[in-house]
Amino acid sequence: MKNSMSKAAGAVLGLALAGVLGATGVAQAQALPSVPAPAPAPAGSAAVAGPSAVRAPASVIAQVEAATARQHAFAPNARVVCYSAHVQDIGWQAAVCDGQVAGTTGQGRRMEAVVIATRGVGGVCANAHLAEVGWQGWACAGEGAAVTVGTTGQSRRMEALGVQVGSGGVAAQAHIANYGWLNSASGNPVYVGSTGQSLQMEAVRIWA
Repeated sequence: MKNSMSKAAGAVLGLALAGVLGATGVAQAQALPSVPAPAPAPAGSAAVAGPSAVRAPASVIAQVEAATARQHAFAPNARVVCYSAHVQDIGWQAAVCDGQVAGTTGQGRRMEAVVIATRGVGGVCANAHLAEVGWQGWACAGEGAAVTVGTTGQSRRMEALGVQVGSGGVAAQAHIANYGWLNSASGNPVYVGSTGQSLQMEAVRIWA
């Protein structure tokens, strides 16, 4: 009984820390990237990848960029974020936008990589925290272009995600193993997920 109560108290504390520490999940504050997010790339510029980032297939990049273009065409003044997750045993999923769920829940499948593109926010930078790697390094893309962080083909779990946009703010929410959905967080940059806990991210929502 005491063990159950301790576990429940730990879960509550972890969720409380999510809000206090900028929604790094059950992470410690010192686990944030040591290098601050750079300014997102100028509009129209191609993605600049982090030091160990994978590049998504051209078809996936095209799909995510096309999704942002469609959303922008429907609402030219809207702030648009579209993204696609690479998931264990599934691979790249279809693009989703503006707070929709990428990844899976209730299946125990790790997220391994994510592609993100934006419109109306001045470009985007992203950084992934990976098992046995730590923070991978910031990667940036200009308005309408897609950036990829994470890995594929390495069976390596993504544990946390950082996102920054060129203007205004951005919000995100992570679903992680053993906890489910953490509290959503907003800021610029914003961090969601966990570090130092060996917990896989399983799904993410991003909006601006």
